Formats: sequence, C-alpha cells, structure tokens
Amino acid sequence: MPAYNSMFNDDASAPRLVGNVPLLPLRTRTRGPAYALPQPSPPLASAGESPDPDSESYDILDEVLSLFRANTFFRNFEIQGPADRLLIYGILFVSECLQKIRPAHALRDATKDVMNVALDLNFSIPGDPGFPLNQMYEAPQDRQDAELLRQYLSQVRQELAARLLARVYEDSEDGKPSKWWLSFTKRKFMGKAL
Repeated sequence: MPAYNSMFNDDASAPRLVGNVPLLPLRTRTRGPAYALPQPSPPLASAGESPDPDSESYDILDEVLSLFRANTFFRNFEIQGPADRLLIYGILFVSECLQKIRPAHALRDATKDVMNVALDLNFSIPGDPGFPLNQMYEAPQDRQDAELLRQYLSQVRQELAARLLARVYEDSEDGKPSKWWLSFTKRKFMGKAL
C-alpha cells in the first residue's frame, strides 16, 4: 500500500515554485509571503478542527495534520507533484514538534517549547548543507528566492505549530496532551528528521 499523497498536486492554479517547493495559500493570521485563504463559514467549532476538504478554506496544513499519522508509518514516499514536497516537510516538522511535548506538559509549557522551535529562524532550507532531503529538493536559484522560501517555511512552521497544539490538547480535561498523538513521537517518517 503506498503512502497518501497531497490532493493539492492536482490543483488547477499552479502555485509559484521556489526551487521545487510550492508557495501554496494558507489559512493563517501569521504574517508572511503566503496568500491568505478566507476563514471558513460557518466558523469552526474549535481551533483543532479542519474545514471540509472540499471547502476553499482547506489548506496544505490541514492536510499535513490529517495525513500525519497514516504517513508516519511509511519509509518510502513517491513524490507525485510539488505539493508532496511541502507535505513531507510538514510531516517532518510535526514529528519534531511532537518530540518537544512531554506527557506531563501542560498546554502552557508545550506552547512555549513548540513555539520556540517554530519561531527559530536558524533552520535549514533546501540547498543548505544541513537539510536532510537535499536529494529530493532543488535549491532556490538565488539569494532572494532563498529568503522568500525561508519566510514562507517560517510562516508554515508557526501556523502548523499552533494548529498541532490545538489538536494535541483539544480533548484534554486534565491539561495533559493526547496519548494518541504522543504515541507517534518515536516514529520517523522516511527515517528522517529535520
């Protein structure tokens, strides 16, 4: 059985590519270069929910969170389009965030640790020597494209961290994180980590 690929590979409006990473629109309030999608109507019941995949408010970050648990079990991933590269990056980032959340952490402690990772601007982008998947990603063509990609990935990281925390602590009555999400902390998607 193959891994689940992104539905945004079939998107009729071709997004701008930096290297071969697409700059897809996001449903976000975080500042950055991504085009902002409209908020869903009617509004979502909780921050941990995603809109319907057919909705215009559904974005790649909703897809990352919905496919994370299923795709984490795969060691191989066939890239079928540019959106798959962003899906891979998002899954690896979610894995990194989950490793920062401890079972005894309250929401406040986890938010501090995860947002520190998300806000850190010293992360590798495709083309950097420390990036783990350079064989699958093209480097940006010039310094301006590299800065644009860094800003976009920073925006993705911040929004993804906020949505992940909302899901991990969504059903928490005792202030503890979901054991269901934390059971994936030791698994590595494709045997890689950011």
